[in-house]
Amino acid sequence: MSYNRSNIGSGSRNVGRNTFEFGRTYVVRPKGTHQATIVWLHGIGEMGSSWSQFLESLPLPNIKWICPTAPSRPITLFGGAQSTAWFNVEDMSENATDDVEGLDASATHIANMLTNERDDIKLGVAGFSMGAAMALYSATCRVLGQYGNGNRYPINLSVAVALSGWLPCSRIVRSRVHASQEAARRASLLPILLCHGQGIFL
Repeated sequence: MSYNRSNIGSGSRNVGRNTFEFGRTYVVRPKGTHQATIVWLHGIGEMGSSWSQFLESLPLPNIKWICPTAPSRPITLFGGAQSTAWFNVEDMSENATDDVEGLDASATHIANMLTNERDDIKLGVAGFSMGAAMALYSATCRVLGQYGNGNRYPINLSVAVALSGWLPCSRIVRSRVHASQEAARRASLLPILLCHGQGIFL
């Protein structure tokens, strides 16, 4: 197999009042010519290793996959029970408060893993369920040019893929994109594949 455990982008991120301890990162090396690097984000309760063997089996030989593990944190939706998760979820209603602090911490962690890639490599984010939500949030940061806290977003994403997820902070994204011609231009240029089945999954 061509995947291995790695400490790429692992460690702590201090954001606001909290320190987030990210778990182990797994890397699936390309079998062919390295043309793209995609960070694959797992769903709630999973780890980076949950997807690395599946990604290894895909007939996409020119992609390097980086599979990080989210921090373990209390999840309000689960009554405060600990789970690996990219951010906290209060409930699944449209009026739920978004955990911008947690979203920004994870989006920063993801971006940091892509900063050392060569200039000629296309960069992407992808994920399943909560990982899909995180990928879409990262795409939003790229479009707006900044994280939710206002800090500059440093990565020029080429693609975002979201499987069975949702868009965090959706209530404010549309107005912010429409308010900025540059954001609208970036949004029109960023390919996004969004696939969703029946039911709701975290």
